[in-house]
This record gives sequence, structure tokens and C-alpha cells, in this order.
Amino acid sequence: MSLGQLHYTSAPPGPDGSGFRFTALTPGLPQSVLREAEQLIGYEPPRNAPSRPSATELEAFPRAFSYSELSDGSRLLARTVYTGADYSGRWGNFHAHAVHLAPGRQLPDGALPVSAWESPGWAAATPEGGAPPALAALPPSTLLDPAGLIAFAASRAPWLAAVFTDLQRQAEDETAPQVVLVERDSADVARWVALASAALPREAAHRLTFTTYTRRPHLAGQRIVGVLPDDAHGLAGSGRRYRVHDCSAPPPAPDGPAPGPDGSEPAPWAVAAARIWSAGAFELFQHAHRLPGEPFTAGPPSALALCAGIDLPSSHRTAAALWACEHPAELDGQELDGLVQTLAAPRQEAAVPAAETAALAELFARVGANLRPETAAPLAARLLTSAVRSDEPVRPPDPGALTDEVARQLAAELGPELRAGIADPAGGFARPLRLLRVAGLLAVDCSDLVAPLAHRLAAALLADPAAYGGELHETLADRPDLHTALLRELDAAALAGPASVTVLLERAPVELESREALPYLRMCGWKARGPAGGGGGDRNGELRAVLEAAGVSVFAHPPLLRVAFRLVWGSDTPTPEEARYVLAETGADVHRPAETWPFLVTAALNGRPGDPHADELAHELLAAFSRELRPHDRAALLLLEFARDLRAGGAGPGWVDRYLGLRRAAEPVNPTVLEHVCGRIARRLLTDPGAGRELDDLIRSRDADLCAAYERAAREDAIHGRLLREPRYFADRFVDWNAHPQAGGAWGKVRGALLDGVLRPAARALAAEDLAAVEAALAKRGARHAEDFRAWNRPGALSRLGLRFGGRDSRPGKGSPRRRGAGSDSGYGSGSGSGSGSDDRYRDGGVR
Repeated sequence: MSLGQLHYTSAPPGPDGSGFRFTALTPGLPQSVLREAEQLIGYEPPRNAPSRPSATELEAFPRAFSYSELSDGSRLLARTVYTGADYSGRWGNFHAHAVHLAPGRQLPDGALPVSAWESPGWAAATPEGGAPPALAALPPSTLLDPAGLIAFAASRAPWLAAVFTDLQRQAEDETAPQVVLVERDSADVARWVALASAALPREAAHRLTFTTYTRRPHLAGQRIVGVLPDDAHGLAGSGRRYRVHDCSAPPPAPDGPAPGPDGSEPAPWAVAAARIWSAGAFELFQHAHRLPGEPFTAGPPSALALCAGIDLPSSHRTAAALWACEHPAELDGQELDGLVQTLAAPRQEAAVPAAETAALAELFARVGANLRPETAAPLAARLLTSAVRSDEPVRPPDPGALTDEVARQLAAELGPELRAGIADPAGGFARPLRLLRVAGLLAVDCSDLVAPLAHRLAAALLADPAAYGGELHETLADRPDLHTALLRELDAAALAGPASVTVLLERAPVELESREALPYLRMCGWKARGPAGGGGGDRNGELRAVLEAAGVSVFAHPPLLRVAFRLVWGSDTPTPEEARYVLAETGADVHRPAETWPFLVTAALNGRPGDPHADELAHELLAAFSRELRPHDRAALLLLEFARDLRAGGAGPGWVDRYLGLRRAAEPVNPTVLEHVCGRIARRLLTDPGAGRELDDLIRSRDADLCAAYERAAREDAIHGRLLREPRYFADRFVDWNAHPQAGGAWGKVRGALLDGVLRPAARALAAEDLAAVEAALAKRGARHAEDFRAWNRPGALSRLGLRFGGRDSRPGKGSPRRRGAGSDSGYGSGSGSGSGSDDRYRDGGVR
């Protein structure tokens, strides 16, 4: 590689003129480069410099050493010094010697530009011949020796982090402000550039432009601009363009790193770089540049600094630990030991930040197994101490990380705090769980605290199953005593509220394996995690499966049946058929101690009207639990049993009276029971040939529910079919529904609806011969019945018939009361053969 040379000074007249001009050039340098270079290599003496300096004073003049980028992408490395008088004796001359680097080129062997500060290769005067050859290299300066740079870094420690922060911004953003370094000696600016070049990533260091001295910083285009104190005053308040660091004044923060010019905090990478230079460990920079990671991240330099025993703030310790977690193979065993020892060393801070502790725990989990015991134990002890004293979660190390001696010391020191924290109910259960695990590692006896903790834990999980997490799962695996105690608590909770325990087991993977019975918990576990679909819709089969899951006999532990009922039916009620099956399978004796017989009673009372299982269940319950039933429930079940007798034909006379008596005892009666019983009575009244007197009782009862049930039954399709098929049945219903025309109340409302809404549509649907058959059947009951039917069935005659029936005085001695069914032997409605004596119940024609 060749470096084209440029010399510039005030020279006597020649072919190129006189005064300041290029006096020697390597051939081939473009004119555009020369024009730009002429603007960069000038020199203006300091303001207070002597006008006619002596030779000794000339040596004290600042040297302008610069590295500049030209518009074509090439670079110019120059050294300009004040030389005093020129050839004519006029004062103010200087000599500039520069080398040109083509675009994309660097100094030979990749040397950094700052290494050429006061290089022996710089010429003090224009060489003879006027056309110097290109240089092969610039020997490095002997003035930037490591010891001198370390001493300089120590003297500039308060400003290091702030300056490095601004240089990082420049490397990341080309529009970032220029860095102005105010120093009394231009050599110190060169030292600053040397410090920065070592710390910056290699590529950024090669791009770093600078000048060690200028009288006019406003005209300087380099990234780093060195000025004397007298030339820095005009830069105040121009923070958008310049970041001024006045290193000639006392530091603003003598006890620590100075903030940036705008008061901002230094960047993490910059702080790490500053600490490394202050510790004199600049060789770590070359190692850090080779480590993986994004440029200007704090992890690599922080990790190396800590490996070397250099103390760093907590954020850097965190960054180093996290970086080492991601790249553990980048550190050899000695470096890793050094990093861990530094991280584990006692700190002066009252409390270590949670982020640092979490990073240390992660690092220990990654590399702890590869550490020597004497290295791993202090870090493990620190993590355990943080786990006890920190409110933030800290993952404890593995049990084998501690030596016996360290474990005994920690147990003695932390034992009281561990017990107090485990017993503290405030703040949930996460911290007590962590402390319990630490207590196990240190062999601190906390067995008496396990049961209360399990109680609190069960309550929290039942309230919010989402609280079950990985840490709890790990703790239960580490502490079998806590796992057993928790299962006991959940078993007790399942007895009191199986639904909530089932929900918990559905949503949280609580391990149910245990040597203990825990029957209630096992039933909830089957319900929560059993086969999809449970019993396939067969709730009795599901009940049987739930009881089998308990693992103990329901006859030995009757409360199991109550819990099983709640698991299978929940807030629902078994159907009467399901309840009968349960009662038949288990027997009545187990339901008394299990207190489940009320479920069966409710099943009977809530059964669907018309369901034969409801009244059969009532009969069975009356026989099985006669002593346990409350009077109200007994009366309601007796109503259902009465409906059973009606259905089976075993009810004696006086249906309505019996119904009314039972209803009074059962008030208020469940509507489904009422509908069920009234429906059964109504159907018997409509289908039993001997139910005439029972119908009279219904009419006299004025029971609205019974009358309404009678009307509903009369409107059923089966009754309509009989009316169309059986003339004699039609005739009997006509006689029945014309009875007691002046009876008010419930029957008065129903009677007209039956005649108009049931009989009349049927009569209109009958053929002439069928109507004749109806009249014939009525004639057998008495001629008057046939006459009334013809009048009723004659078009337009309904109102007259109603008026005639309604106007007839039915009181004794007032008119001739009609005797229903006289002379009839039909067997429908009268319940006896012909003759007046069989119709005494209808005498007077109405209800008194």
C-alpha cells in the first residue's frame, strides 16, 4: 500500500507562485483532493501566543493532528505545526505534512489513524526535490505508550463515560453532534482519541475523524474537535451541534462520572469502557471486539471487566450475566470463575436490584454445574440470601450447589427470616413457597408451618385456579409434605364444595397421586379428568362411576353419596326415574346418614306432571322415610301417592274430599304436584263410569285448579275421539256438563267452556245417524235429556237453552227440579241402574 504525500507551507516564489502553497506532492494526487486538503491543513496560532516565539516557545505551540474525510470518500491524515517566520522573515508560518488514503483504504497493517500521532515519519520541513514518493507506512508514535494512556485515563476518569457516550451516538447516527474536547495541551486531545480508538469497535475507530487543535471549531468538520479553553467560549448553548467537554476545568461530579453536557446519564457501554480504562485493563477491548454481540452492547465488555475483577454498576453486572448465559462457551474456565467470583462478592448496596438477582440466578442455572465448588458456593449463597430477603421472585440454586459449611452458616443466619416469611399470610403464597424451598435446601425445620401454608394455598387456588403455575408445581415436587397437606385440604374442600374443587382440577394440573385415601378429592378428579362425556348421558351410570372413583365403600362413608349427588347433578334435580333407580340400588339406609333423601323428595315433588315415576317414587319415599319427612312434604307426597292409587284403580270413593284434605295439609303445594294430581282426578272423572258422585263433589268444591284440570283433560284428543266414536259417552258428558247450571265459581266458568268448546265442535262433526244415536242414548236417561239436547243442538238455540236453564228456580218447592239420569241404565255418569233413588245426588239441580 502507498500513501501519497502532501507538504504545505509558505515558500519563496517558484513555478507555482509564492506564499502558502503546496510545496511537495506525490504525483497523481487529484486536484479535488488538493483543494479540499488546503482547507483542512491550515494553522492559526493560539490567541495568547507570543508574536515572536523563541525556539523553546515554539515547541509549546499546539500541534494540529487531524484525520478528515473528503467528499470523494478518501481520507486525509495530516500534521500541522507552527514554524514561526517564513522565508521572508514574516511571522505566522506553519508547515503541514499530510498523507492521502484512497476510498476504502486504511493505514498499513490496519493501524489506527491516531497511532501516527508524532510519528517519526512526519517531516518538519518540505523535502528536497518537490515530488516525494508515496510512503509505505507511518511508524507508530512512541508517545502514546500504554502506561501514559492509563495514567491519562485515570486523570480524565470523571469525563470518560460522558465522552464515550457521545462517541457512541456518533457511531450510531451520522447526524449526532460533534464532540468538542477542551484541553490545554493538544497532545491530551490525541490521547483522548487514542482512548476512544481503543474502546470503540474497530470499524467505528477507523471511521473516527478528529483534529487535536483548531482556533475555529465552527469551521471544523471532524467528529472530535480539540480546542484550547480560550476558543471554547463561543460554543456554549449549541448542544444540537456540539457536545462540549471542558476537561480543563474541575469535574462537576468529583465523586463519580460526570453526566453529559445536557445532564443525561452515560450509556451502559460507555460506562463499561470508562471503567476498563480507569482500571488500566485496555487489553480487554481487543478481546471484547472479538466476542459475539451487537456493537455498543454492555454485555461483552462488562463480562470481561468483571472477569478481571473490575467492579461495575448493577445494570452492567446484569448485562454481563445475561450475555454469559447466551454465550457461555466464549469464556474459558478461568474467566468464568473470575466472573462468578466478582458477581458473588458482597456488595455495599443495601439491596441488590431484582433484575441483577434474576440474571445471576439464570447464569447459575446455565453454568453452575461447570464451576468449582468453592466458586459456585458463594454465588449460590448470595442467590439464597436474595431469595429470602427480596420481595421479587428468585429461583433458588440446586441443592448440591452449597458446601456443607456454607449451608450451615446460611441456615443459622436465615433460619428466623425463613420461618417468619413462610408463616406470613400477607402478599399471597408465591414468596412463602420460595422460602419453603430454600428452607429445604438449608435443612431448616419448618414442618409445623406446612399445614397452615397448605390451607392458605388451597383457598387461593379455589378462588383462582389460574394461580397454579410452574413455580408452585416445582415446589410441590420438591416438598412432598406440602403436596400431601394440600391434597388433604382439597379433599376437605371437596366434601364442603365439590364443584369448586372440580373446576380447579379441570384448570390446574394438580398431581393427585397419593398414598392416602382422599375419596372426595378422587371423585372430583374423576369428574374433572374422567372420560369425555362422563356417563354418556346416563347420570345414574355416572353416579356409579363417581362412587367407584372414591376407592372406598359408600356404605362405610355415607357422605360420599352426598358429594357424588352434587358432582353428577349439580344444581339440577334428579328425575323421578333416576331417583327411583338410586333408591333401589343403594337402599334407604345409606341416604339417612348421607342426608341425600331430601334430594329424592325434591325429585318426586318436581317431577313432570303425568310422569308415573313421580307418584311411584312418592309411594317408595313414604315407606322408606316416614320418620324423616316433614309434615308439609309428607302431605305433598301423599298427594302424589293418591295420584298413583287413582292411576292403579286402588283409590276408594271420595276422591275430591281426599284431595282437598291433603292439599290443605301440603299448602303451599308445588305447582307440578298440583297439576299432576288434579290431572289424574280429572281423567278418572272423565273415564270412570261410576264417577258421577265424584263430579258432584268437584262442582261443590269450587276448587279452581281441579276444575281447570278437568277442562284441560276434557279437551284432550282422547276425549274428543271418544265423543265421536261412542254416542253413549257423548250422552253422559252432555248430562254431566248440564248439571248444576246455576253453580257459580270455578264450575260456572268451566261448564260453558265444556259445552261450547268441547261438545259443540264434536256434535257438529257427527253424522246424522250418530246424532240420532246420541239422542237415543239420552232418551234412555230420560226423555227430558233428549229434548234438551235437541234444543241445545238446534242452530241458534244455545242462548234460549241457557236462559231456560239459568232461569229455572232450583230451590225446593219452586218448580220441578230435574233429576239427571232418571230412567237411564247407561252406566255413564249415574253409577247405578234406572230409578229415581239413584239420582239423589243431583236433586235440587244445583249446589247449595
